[in-house]
Amino acid sequence: MNNIATSEIKNKVKRGQVYEKQRIEKGKVKRLRRKELKKEEAENPELREARLRENVPTTQENTREFDEAVVADADDEVVKEEEEDEFAQYFNGQAPKVLVTTTPKAGKQTVNFVKELVSIVPNLEYVKRGSKFALQQIIQFCKNREYTDLIVVTEDHKEPTHVTLIHLPEGPTAHFRLTRIKGGKEILGHARATSHYPELILNQFSTRLGHTVGRMFAALFPQVPEFQGRQVVTFHNQRDYIFFRRHRYVFKNSKRVDLQEIGPRFTLKLRWLQKGLYDPVNGEYEWLYKADLETSRRRVFL
Repeated sequence: MNNIATSEIKNKVKRGQVYEKQRIEKGKVKRLRRKELKKEEAENPELREARLRENVPTTQENTREFDEAVVADADDEVVKEEEEDEFAQYFNGQAPKVLVTTTPKAGKQTVNFVKELVSIVPNLEYVKRGSKFALQQIIQFCKNREYTDLIVVTEDHKEPTHVTLIHLPEGPTAHFRLTRIKGGKEILGHARATSHYPELILNQFSTRLGHTVGRMFAALFPQVPEFQGRQVVTFHNQRDYIFFRRHRYVFKNSKRVDLQEIGPRFTLKLRWLQKGLYDPVNGEYEWLYKADLETSRRRVFL
């Protein structure tokens, strides 16, 4: 019986018993090896450093395809461009003024999502959209009243599905797919939001396209966070999916900090980026998603 492979045992009950014994024995060997390794590394910390240095897990992030558009940390050309681009003034102290609206006759879920956005972005004003107003008219309305950005939440079957972010007065315009929405009240043990300006974290926007998208998000928030509110807004890009989270950090002691999620949660995926203001007919696209762009899971654009 010892020389017979487990898979060759015809009796199902017996095969299961043998497999369970093998599984338990393997677990014992692994635990014993971990215990020995821990003891060895405690005596010689260099062994642990060498193990961690050599055993780097392979992920899609660290095996991504080389992209010439990736911006180096010390790229003087990009730094100079960003000092003179359409968002530079908001990083030099100018306060943003943002308006958000929806499709006409928006459903309850869409309106609730917009209300969550109002609690996130300071100086954000919600205006209910009438059925007679085209988007071009709303853009002109915002320009006349010196709004710096316009957010349009569109829906399908009374559920929010897309977000269009228009930077005023000259663009650019970004259009995102909106998924996986979870309101703040749906999050177990959620914190309550306050009116303090939040701190902003933008993670892994590493290409030129990613820099543009990240700066569009950053331009929505005043660049003078009120630290007494201890609120943090995070846009985390991972494989071109942008995950939004909002937390409050709590100092437990001088060494420990806990996070309490405020909400909401949602995920964005860029569909297109257009130079200038929204123009679906004659607009010039800086980037447009197409299915044939996804040649590899290790190829990312942001």
